[in-house]
Amino acid sequence: MSRYRPPSLPKSPLITPEGFHTLQTELDYLWRVKRPEVTRAVSEAAAQGDRSENAEYIYGKKLLREIDRRVRFLEKRLPELRVVEQKPSNQQQVYFGAWVELENLETDEMLQLRIVGCDEIDPKQHWISIESPMAKALLKKGLDEEVRVERPMGVANFLIVSIRY
Repeated sequence: MSRYRPPSLPKSPLITPEGFHTLQTELDYLWRVKRPEVTRAVSEAAAQGDRSENAEYIYGKKLLREIDRRVRFLEKRLPELRVVEQKPSNQQQVYFGAWVELENLETDEMLQLRIVGCDEIDPKQHWISIESPMAKALLKKGLDEEVRVERPMGVANFLIVSIRY
């Protein structure tokens, strides 16, 4: 069995200004606040003696590795991102950053989504990635257009009720 993993596909570099600010804030917090706290705790745990059975030391080192991994990722990812600040010229069509209200034609349920970059998706807020099947089906569609989306649960048809930026 091989440990080789094929490289992941490149992610979209698009991000909203709010998402970019959130990632910058996270990087700053991890580097200036969280990492020094954990480093201090690991140093104190190491001073207690036997490290092989010291749970605080082992857990602290593991946490430090996770923080460093996330910091490396953010430091590499932030320069690659392209912040989309301007609204599109045609606001009657769905583009990046749009809030889209949809009506499921089979169940008459209303669904509201926002199309954002892959670094800022949030299912609780109904923010979906621009690379998701739903977003790809919605892009460049206009008001009152029907959209057919192939989902893991099966095909669904939606009607675009409103678009706002």
